[in-house]
Amino acid sequence: MARRTQGVSAGLDRGRIAAAAVALIDRDGLEVFGVRRLAQELGVDPMSIYHHVKGKAALLDAVSEAVLAEVAAVPDDDTSPGWEEIARRTAHEYRAMAYRHPRIFPLLVTRAQTSAVAVSALERLVTAMRAAGVPDQAVADAPMVLFGFLNGHLLARTIEEPGAVPAFDAAVYPAMAALTPLMTDFGSTAEFDRMLGTVLDGIRRRAAPDRP
Repeated sequence: MARRTQGVSAGLDRGRIAAAAVALIDRDGLEVFGVRRLAQELGVDPMSIYHHVKGKAALLDAVSEAVLAEVAAVPDDDTSPGWEEIARRTAHEYRAMAYRHPRIFPLLVTRAQTSAVAVSALERLVTAMRAAGVPDQAVADAPMVLFGFLNGHLLARTIEEPGAVPAFDAAVYPAMAALTPLMTDFGSTAEFDRMLGTVLDGIRRRAAPDRP
């Protein structure tokens, strides 16, 4: 493909650049990703990309925003879902995105996510919590608790193979060895649902501390 020198003549825009970057990282990984590699992939001069995205850091932010946009919002309908349903659906959509883009997912964990698409998801959750009368301190803590779990859990699960449970020497670690049969669903949806339920149970108790 002939190399073009102008971003406008190359038909580039931020969305096309981000989509190409996502595809390139999915294929080759973050370690070798850069503006020059992306320009080669698009068949343009690197300066054409800089017309739309100002540097590699901004490009990585665009990549993060593009994959976060895949986390579908809870659809609006006649019955507004409660905050727990919003949290659960968002968590499952986030998990699906992480498994689609395991080489990109570390960006979401290691870089601040302040784009409109990221903040809008949090806004929907905390708005539902406040509407339900959850105390503001519990509301303020909930996104950090939920996404702290999601990021840590999914970072481990997208790096390691499903079912990758370590073998423990029962003579040295008898308690861990006894629990190993309960860990065989490592990386499964059942494991995710179980652990997510534990997190949501904790948030629920904070949301209504005086209830039995």
